[in-house]
This record gives sequence, C-alpha cells and structure tokens, in this order.
Amino acid sequence: MAADDDRPPHAVVVGAGIGGLAAAAGLTRIGRRVLVLERAAGLRAEGAGISLLANAQRALDRLGVGALVRQRAAVMLPGGEGVRTPSGRRLMRPTDPDFVRRHGLSTAVLLREDLHSALRDAVPAASFVTGAEVTGVEEAGGDGVRVHYRGPSGPAAVTTGLVVAADGVHSRLRQEMWPAAARPVYSGHSVWRGVAEVNRTEPGGTTWGRGLEFGRMPLADGRVYWYAVANTPQGAPFPDPHAQVLRRFGSWHHPVPGLLRATAPDRVLHHDVLELLQPLPRYVAGRTALLGDAAHAMTSDLGQGACQALEDAVVLCAVLAARPDVPSALRDYDAQRRPRAQSVVAASHRMGRMKMQDRWWQVMMRNTMTALMPPRAGEAALARIGDWQPPELPLGAAS
Repeated sequence: MAADDDRPPHAVVVGAGIGGLAAAAGLTRIGRRVLVLERAAGLRAEGAGISLLANAQRALDRLGVGALVRQRAAVMLPGGEGVRTPSGRRLMRPTDPDFVRRHGLSTAVLLREDLHSALRDAVPAASFVTGAEVTGVEEAGGDGVRVHYRGPSGPAAVTTGLVVAADGVHSRLRQEMWPAAARPVYSGHSVWRGVAEVNRTEPGGTTWGRGLEFGRMPLADGRVYWYAVANTPQGAPFPDPHAQVLRRFGSWHHPVPGLLRATAPDRVLHHDVLELLQPLPRYVAGRTALLGDAAHAMTSDLGQGACQALEDAVVLCAVLAARPDVPSALRDYDAQRRPRAQSVVAASHRMGRMKMQDRWWQVMMRNTMTALMPPRAGEAALARIGDWQPPELPLGAAS
C-alpha cells in the first residue's frame, strides 16, 4: 500500500518468512492491497542456503520472480552425485540426467537471503510493518476480519477481508483457530547448517551414517552450502555448533572435512527439527487461511518445506483471483492444498525414519535396500513431488 493510502488492505499476511513473502508477492501480483505484519524488528532471512526442486521453481515463475531466483542460483541434479556411506562407498547412483531433462526436475540452490530479497522486492515496501506481534483475530461482521497486534507504537488493529497465517511452526493463529489440535512434535533429530568459503565445482551429494546425514550443494559463486543432521535429545545444548559438527562428521570422506574446516565457526546454525505429524482437519477457518509451516510443518528430509509453502501461496492467490467470495475461495484452497501438503509431510517423515536409522543392523538393512533399489523407484518418487504444475495467476491492477 502506498504511504498515503488509508484504505484497508484486502489481506493481512502474518509473518514475513518465505511463505508469508510469497503470499504477499502473489496477492500484490493479482492486484490486492496487502499488509504484512512481522513480529521481528526487521525483515531478515534466517538460515544458510536453500534448495528448490522444480515444483517450487514453477511456483516462483507464477509469482514473477522465477527468472531472478535462477540468476542467483546454482543448478544441480536432484540428489547431486547420489548417496554414499561415511567411508565414501556409493549406495545410490545419481539421478538419470535424461530423466531430469524430460521432466524438468533440476534443483536450484541459493542463499536463503537471496530468495527472501527476491520475494520481498515483489511487494511494495510500504506494505510491511515490523515489530508487530499479532495477538488475535476476530470476525468483524459482514465481509471483515479484525486483526489485533502490538506494533511499534503500541496496540493496534486493522480490518481486512482475508488473513493469511504464515506465522511458522509455532503458529499462534493455528492454536487460536484449533486449540485442540496437536502441537508440532520433535522429529528426533536436529540439524546444523553452514556455507563453506571455498571456490570449487561441487556436484553436491548426500552421505548417510548411523543416525547421521551430511548433505552438500553448490552455490553460484563457488561456495558450498552444507547441512548436517544427527539424532539428538530434544533441546540438547551445543554451545559450540562448529565443534559439534567437526566431532561428528570431521572424519568422513572427501570433501566433508574440508568443507567443515572452510566454514566460519560463528556462522554455523543449529536447531531442532519439528513436524506437524498429526494432520490438521482444515487449513482454513472463515476468512483465515494457514500457509507454510503454520499449516504443515515437516522435516527437511525431502527438502520440501519451503517448496510446499511456495505452492500454497500460488494456489491461494489463484483461487482468490477466480472467486470473489473469500470464504468460498478458501474452501477451494483447502481442498487443493491439504491432501498434497499432508502427503508430503508423511513422505518426509518416512524418509527421515529410513535415513536416520542408528542401530547397526538397521543401518545394514537400509544400506542394502538402498543399493538394490531400482532407479525407476527413486525417479517415480521424485516425479510425484517435482512434477506439480501451478495454476496461472492473472495479473491484476491495484484497486
């Protein structure tokens, strides 16, 4: 909204993470005035790198930022050079490049801050209010919803026709809408992330150990984004994340030790992985829609958390453009998104359980089954997710 535009917004987006920014970009693209309320004091990206399978890239195309994101990204085969053991023994070969080309399933890898900025720049700067914590949403009668928040100047409220709850895995609005719904649960593992300050050609790849996983992906400038996963007690304190990663992964095959040594110790991030394992009954209530982790928090085992949030945003904006009645449009959104997103949550959970086995006999069985799995099985699983085609988003004039 323009600074001198005192008309109420068509939509209020709660949260300025990837999902919230994507929703705001899509709403802007279809001609809606949008207000984004972000609890943090500033707009910033948290995390190191991010990988985007073809389904997410197509969603970004609909949002008008796909070309810009690809300019900033490195491109790799899904899974890179395949899967190895800590000694370097190959368990799974790379995905067939011909299959990837036929289905358009390449993976784009870039810094999270670059994705954030591409989406943020697609929304008018005046649409953002930071330091704004939403405290509640209530029906305002007729076609309105009242959003209450504590802003930089104290308590405030705004009336709108739509609320997009993109407030993350610990979503306050999700709990307000469904107080009896199950909370996100700990997946059993935590993750470290970092960027190795190297200049190399890196095909990327994954390594599975006993209750451990290490993945590496190229960045466009020659650096390497990496992540490391371990089965840990929930909330376990790690005062020195870099030392922990070196202790657990520093003796693995090349290039893992070198990547860890080339990472600035103070730039290593660590957090527990939570998932919304018990599905929600709906993603919508009245004029409020859940989006991204607020609706379907999942593990990172399929690399689909942000990708599914981008899908959510495009579908939400498409149904709103097609239907003038917001509650009806949101019912369409729920019908289209909930089955797919919840199936990806379940698939990611199953993949995590398989990868993160830590008993010797389980690891032996996992490795044997992985080595014997026919390539077509992996390709079919990849296509089920990556072949998603987004709806069109009609360009709308601001009103």
